[in-house]
Amino acid sequence: MKVTVERSELLKSLGHVHRVVERRNTIPILANVLLRADRSKLSLKATDLDVEVTDTIAAEVGPGGSTTVPAHMFFDIVRKLPEGAQIVLESSGDRAALAIRAGRSRFTLQTLPESDFPDLAPGEMTHKFTLKAADLKRLIDKTQFAISTEETRYYLNGIYLHAAGTPNAQTLRAVATDGHRLAQMELELPKGAEGMPGIIVPRKTVGEAQRLLEDNEAEVGIELSPGKIRFTVGEVVLTSKLIDGTFPDYARVIPVGNDKELVVDKKEFEAAVDRVSTVSSERGRAVKLSITGGRLLLSVTNPDSGSANEELEVEYEADPIDIGFNSRYLLDIAAQIESEAAVLKLADPGSPTLIQDKDPRGALYVLMPMRV
Repeated sequence: MKVTVERSELLKSLGHVHRVVERRNTIPILANVLLRADRSKLSLKATDLDVEVTDTIAAEVGPGGSTTVPAHMFFDIVRKLPEGAQIVLESSGDRAALAIRAGRSRFTLQTLPESDFPDLAPGEMTHKFTLKAADLKRLIDKTQFAISTEETRYYLNGIYLHAAGTPNAQTLRAVATDGHRLAQMELELPKGAEGMPGIIVPRKTVGEAQRLLEDNEAEVGIELSPGKIRFTVGEVVLTSKLIDGTFPDYARVIPVGNDKELVVDKKEFEAAVDRVSTVSSERGRAVKLSITGGRLLLSVTNPDSGSANEELEVEYEADPIDIGFNSRYLLDIAAQIESEAAVLKLADPGSPTLIQDKDPRGALYVLMPMRV
């Protein structure tokens, strides 16, 4: 095999595929990226047995062939080569090595045979639809922060993607929750997604898909079955297993009767929460909101270090209420608010609070209170 390729093209392609390779592997072949050269194209593939990414770039090929090399080392070599370099990759069948040449630089990497490389067979995909990259990015950005990291509740370790809404106004809805907060975002249901199964897309897959969305105008092809999902962005194809579990009935925790409406300036509120939480303890992180009339008092008391409070002018006409929240969770949600004002719909100090933009645009957030 002999391939000549542009450094920038190879680096970009390796950037897409090498990230799925785990740094520590008990199976040696999983540390490698598969290179396959054929008909003026070089394709690269990497997998961790749950997620697989392939990319194809233009190259001068003669003769074709395939091999596998250590993914992270190969990426680092290409990254450190000078900009604009032409890279020549060469391997012969009798030696288990790949020679890399660029200018005066020479590298030789140990290889493993292509026949050892696993294939994540996608099986039959039952539903296919396309989304604008900007729309998929919004679905992910608005919900990703609420994905649980608790491995015991593995069914919460991803984004639940499903068809929702009414027969006349169907939506594609993404939901994530860790039991303390919930994020929900929805768009109009794309053509081809009708009757799709409810699926849980794993956290790692969500992160990898998000990184592929570099061009907001690009079209993303999405194919899915009850067990797998595939994203296609240009020449890059990301295939992943789904989480095999049942997502809880999240609708039960979204409050509908919260009648105490607090309207705050998003930037002022975010900055004030950030300031007073400076003295909160790592463990507690509690911030107390005391709301009465048009006044909101934010306060934090930490027996070990001191206290802080700050007052804001707000719109609020209901009965006075004192309620506590985890300041980090409150800041995570505030960061998602796009309009100038955020609306908090409260019930009582022990019930979940609903948080939305003044103009919701498909997104809503639920936050459980803390005792303060």
